Amino acid sequence: MENITIKKNLSEEEMYISLLPQIENLINPGEPIISNLSNVTAALKETFEKISWVGFYFLKDNRLYLGPFQGKVACTIIELGKGVCGTSAKKKETVIVEDVDKFPGHIACDSGSRSEIVVPLLDGQKVLGVLDLDSYELSAFNHIDKQYLEKLCKLFLSKLSIEKLSAIID
Repeated sequence: MENITIKKNLSEEEMYISLLPQIENLINPGEPIISNLSNVTAALKETFEKISWVGFYFLKDNRLYLGPFQGKVACTIIELGKGVCGTSAKKKETVIVEDVDKFPGHIACDSGSRSEIVVPLLDGQKVLGVLDLDSYELSAFNHIDKQYLEKLCKLFLSKLSIEKLSAIID
């Protein structure tokens, strides 16, 4: 399967419920990990109009390096503990920012971004990277996004080789 079908008249939760099994079918462990992750970002961006940017950053030597994404050109390196992505990776928890202008140390890769959610990619307690979503709307992300994006991250981490994921930035 190389396409998704989401009805735009559904609630956000219903859209996630419809999207997750489609992403599960889209992920193919026999294909390169970069291809799989690229399709995950495309599926999220295509499904939710509120998303202005979605992508992955992968951790190596206390820095997050840009991976597959959809949206405008982005920052390529983020220090662990810096910005929303670096904070999420350091704390090993999802961070929701309703207004990025009020987040101390926010890194503005796209000056139009207003809100953000970042989900860490965890292998046990080891941080592999983060999934980052931005919006041009204030308070675009909430507990529903958190719940389903965390499920999504667990889903693709369970289907894809952690060793391949760790090697993506080598």
